[in-house]
Amino acid sequence: MRGLTVRQREVLLLAANGNSNQQIAEWRGVSVHSVAEILTAAYRRLGATDRAQAVAIALAVGELGVHQIQIPDQQREAAA
Repeated sequence: MRGLTVRQREVLLLAANGNSNQQIAEWRGVSVHSVAEILTAAYRRLGATDRAQAVAIALAVGELGVHQIQIPDQQREAAA
């Protein structure tokens, strides 16, 4: 498995933190289609079929760190 590119890692991290493709596109100054293409390429590199699986694999292989995932306070409270 090849590692993710810097852009793929950044976009996957934004997705892992609960952001929609639309939000990511606005922050990165690209189209929603571009975000979808970047994520699809990341899934392919990781051998994943969807966003959740890509995040799980990226965490397992060290592409993302668990400390980079932010849990909103409401979800943190609900899980406690």
